[in-house]
Amino acid sequence: MTTIGVLALQGAVREHLRAVESSGVTAVEIKRVEQLDEIDGLILPGGESTAMRRLMDRNDFIPAIQAFGEQKKPIFGTCAGLILLAKAINGDENAAHLKLMDINVARNAFGRQVDSFETELDIKGMAEDVNAVFIRAPYILDVGRDVEVLCEYDGKIVVAQQDHYLCASFHPELTDDNRVADYFVQMVEESKKSTTVL
Repeated sequence: MTTIGVLALQGAVREHLRAVESSGVTAVEIKRVEQLDEIDGLILPGGESTAMRRLMDRNDFIPAIQAFGEQKKPIFGTCAGLILLAKAINGDENAAHLKLMDINVARNAFGRQVDSFETELDIKGMAEDVNAVFIRAPYILDVGRDVEVLCEYDGKIVVAQQDHYLCASFHPELTDDNRVADYFVQMVEESKKSTTVL
């Protein structure tokens, strides 16, 4: 059985668990580094990236998640999770966290909490008319050569993929539209198959 973990230090954990389980796989809360050995894919949820980084440092998650990614296990970051994955954060060259995806991001780029909005997106290779909720959302300013842009909104990159890393500016878990979760589950299952073959 495929098992996907949701980093459960802060943020929209329960909603991600529901979305993953609706795709027919097992979902677990990840609160300890040792649990990473028991899962096939990992979701970094939305929340507050600075607070999440503090908690990750306190629990030794930074090197552990980097090692998880280096094993070619898929990781999906949403909103703050996107920021955590980025190699660069605009305006602060020392602020990057996991540095796993070759992207440069702008924090809270769509505005403050009061500027939150919903829209529908057509995401390449995933689905059309995906219901997307943006809350204090970042966006991607530019990407490296190996990063594929899957979706833009208002000229801004909001979904991208680099090999087994996926990120989205919005919160797919806050709607009943589970197609983004389905896509990540498929990534994890394909990765698991290829690893088993090796």
